[in-house]
Amino acid sequence: MSEAATGFEGLLREALAPVEPPADLVERLEGALTSITEMAADELEAWELSAMRDPRNWARPAAAVVLGGGAGVALVLLRARRRASSSPAGLAGIRQVAERAVADLERETRKLLGER
Repeated sequence: MSEAATGFEGLLREALAPVEPPADLVERLEGALTSITEMAADELEAWELSAMRDPRNWARPAAAVVLGGGAGVALVLLRARRRASSSPAGLAGIRQVAERAVADLERETRKLLGER
């Protein structure tokens, strides 16, 4: 009975071993999120305000806002996480990462809105 349990534990340990993600995963994810954000901004830019009167026309802009906003937030978090791993530890490091994240969010928002 103990040999079976040991063999099972070994198989379980082998099956649940950590797997390293591909090296370019972060770049691919960042590119996909950037693409989604840009497509959502283009969709909102092409949308006419006069179409707001008809609720049947609200689906595409609403989807663009939700998906673009979600992708933008995920992009900011991804970049903040990358910077957090390379910044100094402690409260000062957390503050620097938060300040950079806010600055990135402001820059990306200005870029999407066309520097208005």
